[in-house]
Amino acid sequence: MRSSLRSLVLTAALAYTATMTTLSHAAMDAAERARRDAPVATVGSKTITAGELETRLAAVPRFQLSAFGDTPDVIRHRFLNEVLVPDALLAMGAEAQHMDRDPQAQGGITRALANATVRALRTANGSAKDISMEDVNRFYTANKARYDTPDRYQVWRILCRTREEAVAVILAAKKDLTVQTWSALARDHSIDEATNQRGGNLGFLSLDGSSNEAGVRADPAVVKAAAAVKDAEIVPNPVAEGPNFAIVWHKTTVPAMHRTVDDVAAQIRDTLWKQRDEQSVRKLVADLRARDLKELNEGLLNGIEVSVSDGEIVPRHRPGQVPPLVAIRAIPR
Repeated sequence: MRSSLRSLVLTAALAYTATMTTLSHAAMDAAERARRDAPVATVGSKTITAGELETRLAAVPRFQLSAFGDTPDVIRHRFLNEVLVPDALLAMGAEAQHMDRDPQAQGGITRALANATVRALRTANGSAKDISMEDVNRFYTANKARYDTPDRYQVWRILCRTREEAVAVILAAKKDLTVQTWSALARDHSIDEATNQRGGNLGFLSLDGSSNEAGVRADPAVVKAAAAVKDAEIVPNPVAEGPNFAIVWHKTTVPAMHRTVDDVAAQIRDTLWKQRDEQSVRKLVADLRARDLKELNEGLLNGIEVSVSDGEIVPRHRPGQVPPLVAIRAIPR
């Protein structure tokens, strides 16, 4: 009985404490809201609150705040008087001049609001450091070739129809092994029309013949022959390439590279964050487009000409119409 009474008293005490804590937090929240809503300055019809001042101060990098003074009190006063008050005054001046009706101002406001929306979305998405190691490992495994690369050989190759011609080209190249001489020989002798105008450059090749150059693939025999000689050397004999013969110049080598998941974790997190950021922005735009885009006036859109050379946007005029004297300048982004 005594034990049950003790438990009941303890439970009641804990409940009372929790209730008082909740009420205390609610009171603190209300007090905090009231403090942040309190005006620190009134400029015309505009009120600058303590919360606005704190929010704007928090957005300034610490090193930049030092430009406003050496103490918190000086920084607060100067930031208010040199940043927020002039902003409010200029905004009032813009309203008085009806700047909100100016097309460029409207475009600037729209762009600022769009950027603010994207920033808010990114804040909600978190940062790259929030991406889990599980996701990093999954990306690393799916893209192992990015971080585990074999030796790659930069190869320039002249392709001849006969062995005799290839031998003659090797002798000519060895007499003056320069880019100029080699390029001239490639133009005169190589039957590979895809590369003969660029010195026969096949790019950096792996042993399987794959190249970093788009659309280029080499015979693995050519790569194997290049790998057998030192950098900047010509393979001494022609290399059979199908019915033809290749003269191979091994320009340089990029050594094999192996990076562990720990080596590239930060890089992968950054990549994944950018992907998620782009996907979230695209999804938001698609959702908003589906909800809010009501009409596209293609006829009017097709009547606007864009001058690529100077960036002018002018209404397209029909025959017999006098074109407008004043062009509308494209709104910069």
